[in-house]
Amino acid sequence: MTRFVVDASAVLELASTGLEVPAAHQLLAPTLLRSQVLSVLHEAVQRGEIPAGVARERLAWIGKLPIRLLGDGVLQRRAWEIADQLGWASTYDAEYVALTQLQADALVTLDAELARSVKGVVATASIDELLRPVG
Repeated sequence: MTRFVVDASAVLELASTGLEVPAAHQLLAPTLLRSQVLSVLHEAVQRGEIPAGVARERLAWIGKLPIRLLGDGVLQRRAWEIADQLGWASTYDAEYVALTQLQADALVTLDAELARSVKGVVATASIDELLRPVG
Protein backbone atom coordinates (compact mmCIF):
# COMPACT_ATOMS: atom_id res chain seq x y z
CA MET A 1 0.00 0.00 0.00
CA THR A 2 1.25 3.43 -0.91
CA ARG A 3 0.27 6.30 1.37
CA PHE A 4 -0.21 9.64 -0.35
CA VAL A 5 -0.83 13.02 1.22
CA VAL A 6 -3.13 14.92 -1.14
CA ASP A 7 -3.47 18.69 -1.08
CA ALA A 8 -6.47 20.74 -2.16
CA SER A 9 -5.19 21.10 -5.73
CA ALA A 10 -4.91 17.33 -6.12
CA VAL A 11 -8.31 16.62 -4.58
CA LEU A 12 -9.98 19.27 -6.74
CA GLU A 13 -8.38 17.75 -9.84
CA LEU A 14 -9.73 14.34 -8.88
CA ALA A 15 -13.19 15.85 -8.34
CA SER A 16 -13.18 17.68 -11.66
CA THR A 17 -12.17 14.56 -13.62
CA GLY A 18 -14.06 11.98 -11.57
CA LEU A 19 -11.10 9.62 -11.74
CA GLU A 20 -10.84 7.00 -9.03
CA VAL A 21 -7.81 6.30 -6.90
CA PRO A 22 -6.92 2.59 -6.71
CA ALA A 23 -8.05 1.06 -3.43
CA ALA A 24 -4.48 -0.07 -2.74
CA HIS A 25 -3.50 3.56 -2.15
CA GLN A 26 -4.30 5.28 1.13
CA LEU A 27 -5.07 9.01 1.06
CA LEU A 28 -4.15 11.32 3.92
CA ALA A 29 -4.56 15.06 4.45
CA PRO A 30 -4.51 17.59 7.25
CA THR A 31 -7.94 18.57 8.53
CA LEU A 32 -7.56 21.99 6.90
CA LEU A 33 -8.22 20.30 3.54
CA ARG A 34 -11.97 20.58 4.08
CA SER A 35 -11.88 24.36 4.52
CA GLN A 36 -9.46 24.88 1.65
CA VAL A 37 -11.56 22.86 -0.80
CA LEU A 38 -14.74 24.62 0.30
CA SER A 39 -13.14 28.03 -0.15
CA VAL A 40 -11.59 27.26 -3.55
CA LEU A 41 -14.90 25.99 -4.90
CA HIS A 42 -16.84 28.95 -3.50
CA GLU A 43 -14.32 31.40 -4.97
CA ALA A 44 -14.60 29.69 -8.38
CA VAL A 45 -18.37 30.12 -8.27
CA GLN A 46 -18.04 33.78 -7.26
CA ARG A 47 -15.68 34.41 -10.21
CA GLY A 48 -18.16 32.74 -12.56
CA GLU A 49 -15.78 29.91 -13.46
CA ILE A 50 -18.18 27.11 -12.53
CA PRO A 51 -21.89 26.98 -11.67
CA ALA A 52 -22.81 26.61 -7.99
CA GLY A 53 -24.43 23.24 -8.69
CA VAL A 54 -21.21 21.87 -10.14
CA ALA A 55 -19.24 23.16 -7.16
CA ARG A 56 -21.68 21.51 -4.75
CA GLU A 57 -21.47 18.23 -6.68
CA ARG A 58 -17.68 18.31 -6.50
CA LEU A 59 -17.80 19.08 -2.80
CA ALA A 60 -20.13 16.11 -2.24
CA TRP A 61 -17.86 13.88 -4.35
CA ILE A 62 -14.83 14.96 -2.33
CA GLY A 63 -16.76 14.28 0.88
CA LYS A 64 -17.04 10.63 -0.19
CA LEU A 65 -13.33 10.20 -0.91
CA PRO A 66 -11.70 7.88 1.60
CA ILE A 67 -9.24 10.46 2.95
CA ARG A 68 -7.94 10.09 6.47
CA LEU A 69 -7.88 13.60 7.92
CA LEU A 70 -5.35 14.33 10.65
CA GLY A 71 -4.52 17.38 12.72
CA ASP A 72 -3.02 16.51 16.08
CA GLY A 73 -0.45 18.41 18.12
CA VAL A 74 2.48 16.43 16.72
CA LEU A 75 1.49 17.43 13.18
CA GLN A 76 1.07 21.06 14.21
CA ARG A 77 4.48 21.20 15.90
CA ARG A 78 6.17 19.61 12.89
CA ALA A 79 4.36 22.00 10.51
CA TRP A 80 5.64 24.94 12.56
CA GLU A 81 9.20 23.62 12.33
CA ILE A 82 8.91 23.07 8.57
CA ALA A 83 7.51 26.56 8.00
CA ASP A 84 10.48 27.95 9.94
CA GLN A 85 12.93 25.74 8.04
CA LEU A 86 11.57 26.77 4.64
CA GLY A 87 11.05 30.43 5.53
CA TRP A 88 7.28 30.33 5.11
CA ALA A 89 5.08 32.75 7.06
CA SER A 90 2.03 30.51 6.58
CA THR A 91 1.83 26.99 7.94
CA TYR A 92 -0.89 25.75 5.56
CA ASP A 93 1.44 24.07 3.07
CA ALA A 94 3.71 23.05 5.92
CA GLU A 95 0.92 20.88 7.33
CA TYR A 96 0.87 18.84 4.13
CA VAL A 97 4.65 18.54 4.18
CA ALA A 98 4.67 17.58 7.87
CA LEU A 99 2.03 14.92 7.35
CA THR A 100 4.03 13.52 4.44
CA GLN A 101 7.14 13.32 6.62
CA LEU A 102 5.28 11.74 9.50
CA GLN A 103 3.00 9.24 7.79
CA ALA A 104 3.20 9.03 4.01
CA ASP A 105 5.33 8.02 1.07
CA ALA A 106 4.74 11.12 -1.06
CA LEU A 107 2.89 14.41 -1.37
CA VAL A 108 0.58 14.86 -4.36
CA THR A 109 0.14 18.47 -5.44
CA LEU A 110 -0.52 20.29 -8.69
CA ASP A 111 1.16 23.37 -7.25
CA ALA A 112 4.48 23.43 -9.12
CA GLU A 113 5.94 26.08 -6.82
CA LEU A 114 5.15 24.02 -3.73
CA ALA A 115 6.61 20.89 -5.33
CA ARG A 116 9.82 22.78 -6.15
CA SER A 117 10.11 24.27 -2.68
CA VAL A 118 9.86 20.90 -0.91
CA LYS A 119 12.34 19.09 -3.14
CA GLY A 120 14.74 17.30 -0.83
CA VAL A 121 12.34 17.68 2.10
CA VAL A 122 9.66 15.16 1.04
CA ALA A 123 8.99 13.02 -2.00
CA THR A 124 6.33 14.30 -4.36
CA ALA A 125 4.15 12.37 -6.79
CA SER A 126 2.01 13.31 -9.74
CA ILE A 127 -1.71 12.70 -10.16
CA ASP A 128 -0.77 10.02 -12.70
CA GLU A 129 1.27 8.20 -10.06
CA LEU A 130 -1.64 8.47 -7.63
CA LEU A 131 -3.99 6.93 -10.19
CA ARG A 132 -1.59 4.15 -11.22
CA PRO A 133 -2.65 0.71 -10.01
CA VAL A 134 -0.29 -1.09 -7.66
CA GLY A 135 1.56 -4.06 -9.09
